[in-house]
Parts: sequence; C-alpha cells; structure tokens
Amino acid sequence: MNNFSKIGFVLATLGSSIGLGHIWRFPYMAGENGGGAFVIFYLILAILIGASMLMAEMLLGNKARSNPLDNFTILNNLNKLPPNTPTQDHNTTDSKSGSSLMWLGFSTIAAPLILSFYAVVMGWIMYYLFYVSFHLPTNINEADVIFNEITSRSLLWQSVCFFGVIAITGIIVGFGVKRGIESLNLILMPLLFIIFVGLLVYAMNLPEFSKAWAFMFHFEPSNITTKTIIESLGQVFFSLSLGVGTIAVYAASAKQNENLFQSSVWVVVSGIVVSLVAGLMIFTFIYHFKGVPSDGVGLLFKSLPLAFNALGGSGAVISMFFFIAVLFAGITSTVSMLEPGVSILRDKCHFSQIKATFILSLAILVLGFLVILWANAEMELPLIFGQPLFGVLDSITSSFLMPVGMLIILTFVGWKIRANHLRTWTPYLPQWLFVGWLWILRIIAPAIILIVLASKYFDIVGFINSLLA
Repeated sequence: MNNFSKIGFVLATLGSSIGLGHIWRFPYMAGENGGGAFVIFYLILAILIGASMLMAEMLLGNKARSNPLDNFTILNNLNKLPPNTPTQDHNTTDSKSGSSLMWLGFSTIAAPLILSFYAVVMGWIMYYLFYVSFHLPTNINEADVIFNEITSRSLLWQSVCFFGVIAITGIIVGFGVKRGIESLNLILMPLLFIIFVGLLVYAMNLPEFSKAWAFMFHFEPSNITTKTIIESLGQVFFSLSLGVGTIAVYAASAKQNENLFQSSVWVVVSGIVVSLVAGLMIFTFIYHFKGVPSDGVGLLFKSLPLAFNALGGSGAVISMFFFIAVLFAGITSTVSMLEPGVSILRDKCHFSQIKATFILSLAILVLGFLVILWANAEMELPLIFGQPLFGVLDSITSSFLMPVGMLIILTFVGWKIRANHLRTWTPYLPQWLFVGWLWILRIIAPAIILIVLASKYFDIVGFINSLLA
C-alpha cells in the first residue's frame, strides 16, 4: 500500500473534512441559531469531543490497515494477541471472525450515497463559477430565478456539471493514494487557505466586519437553547466526515507510528479556522449589502452573488475566486467519499484501482442523475416519504448512517479493544490525556450521539425544556 507522507496525511484528512460543511453549512447554521451561542458551543464540542472521535476512527484504520469492512475483523484479531504484535504478523483473513464482524462496517455505504447528491451541489458550485460569476444577479428576484433554474429546471447544465465533478473525482482517485489524493491535497489545500485569507483581508477592510465579528462571537446567554446545543453537536459530526469510512481509509495509508492525536488536533483546529474565516467573510458581505444572516441554504447561492454584484467591476473577480475556493474544498471531499468504496471493491473483488474507481463512479453517476431528475420540476416525479430523492438520501445518511456508524466505531474501539492495547498503540498520549480520551470514547461521545439521534425523531428539545421549567 502506498503511504501518505506526514503532511500528506494531515492535508488529505483535512481535505476530507473541509468542504461544504465548513464553508456553506456552518455559516447558515450559525445564522439560523443566533450566531455567538452556536459558535461557542461548536468550538467547545469540536475541540473536546470532535478530536477524540476523529482519533478513534484514525486508530481503527491505522492499525487494521485495510478497507472499512475488514477493519473491525483485523483489529478484533489483533486484540487477541500481545499489544506489540505488528499488524502484518498475524492472519488477517480469519473468515469465521470476518463473517461476524464485517457487518459493523455497513455505514460505509453512506459515502457513495452522500457523494451522489453532494456532487450535485458541487455541480451548482461549478455552474456558479463559470456562468453566474460573470452574470451576477442585480436583485433578489433575479437571484431566485438563477438558483431555481439550475436546481430544478436546467436538466442539461445540471447534468453536465454533475458529470464533470464525478469525472474529476474519479480521475484523481484512479491515480491512487500517492499520485492522486496526496498530490491533489498538497496543491489545493494551501490554495484554499490562500484564497480564503485574501477574501478575509478584503472583508476586514469593510466597515461591517465589526458587525459580523459581534454576530459570531458576542455571547448572549439568552440565545442559549437546547436546539442551539443539539445543532452545534450535529455540525461537529457533519463537518468532520465521521462514521463513513473516509477517515479510516486515509489513516490506513498513514505511517504506523503516526501521531494520530497530533494529526486529529491539526485537522479539527484547521477546520475551525476555515469555518470561522468563512463565517466572518460571508457575514461581512451579507451585512455590507443589507442581507439577512439567517437566509439559510440560500446564503451561498442567493445572498452572496448579490453582494458580489454590488462590488461593481471587481465583483465578478471576487465571486470567481470565492467559488474556486469552494470548488477546491468540495473536490477534496468528493475524493474522500469515493475512496472507501473503491478500497472495498479493490480488496474484495480484486479489481485494479482504476477498474474499481470506474465501476463505483458509474454507479454514483446513475444515482446522481436520478437525484437530478427527481429535483427537476418538469419531470413531476412522485415524492418519496414526502421528499425528493435528494432529501431522502440526505436524511438516511446524515440522520442515521453517519451517527450510527460513529457510534459503532466508538463502542468497538472504546469497549471491545482492551485498554492495554489502546495504551500501547497511543504512546504519544500522556497518561492523564489517555484516560480522558477513553472516557470520551466510552461514555461522553456515545451519549452525545444518542442525544443527536434521538433529537431527529423525538422532541428532545421540548422534553428537556419541560424538565427545566
């Protein structure tokens, strides 16, 4: 297996987690949940809980060094041997054990499912980059028309852009870990930060920057609600790509002596920085051009193009650089979503990297085109449980597969793997930090996930408020 370099592993993992979740979802979630209260809780939970969960999934992949389906089997076999036994020194193909534990990796199916509709949104980004940046809307009605045209009517352009995203993703993954994924992230992640810093510097020179800063960091106790806390927890899970095998696959290609704690902290902190920069930049533009911070999902596709248009001649240039940055971030995420399924096909079906990539990309293309057809207003296809296919896939993956997948990983690593094995595998952790990490894996993080899961199906907010009343 080709290994990542140290910086390559950090940037690849960072590329997996930094995408629309940080750049698009974080600002609009902050806007809809009172700004400062949401941001503060997100920061606390991302640092204290997010890094620990990220490290658990990294450890699973790094020690098993296989695909997401076989990781549990291999680590379970290692658990029966002395702690210092190298992975390659024991039989990792115990079919009896494999048949009983392979199902634990079922949430890996979420990655290609997410990619099928995530790439559709990336197609919108591509359309906005190459067309809307040079035809910016002049009023909200025009912005609505453009957004509705690409999302629900323009079947041709939406399909072309979607195909382009999958084609780019497939080509990169087809080259493999070293030549494809690491090379991509060594180029795109630094460029992403450079573009974002440049846009932030521009925003800082606008008078509304102080208003955006106050909105994001002014902590009002009255804005603290149970919903705000639960939404901030959900943002942590969504933004770190946890529970679907992407992190484990990348960790399998990292060096066996990799300091996973250091890597996970780098990823979480860098993700936080991108989220905060995106929020400050976007809210400054919104305030400067009299927009509303709680515009929701339309924040990126409606409010910002209007803001860019108001800049005059420079608006098209700034719009182009902004959507290039978002496209870069999105492509690094789509690559990470394709790789887990490719690794399974490669190991289980003995396909080459290119053949596995082609087959899975083709399947995702079919599903993605169905997503586009269901969203097309002229097709008038029936809703599924009251939602188009996009909404169904989003609900299945984000509300069930991702949190349940992470819950399985935490339970397996925290409770199934012996503590002395975990201690031996994490020599870089001081004893006090190791004990705290184990508590988070076993008790705190699972409890949080269960709360988030329950909040999707039950009125947890109302129940807790009734207890506090």
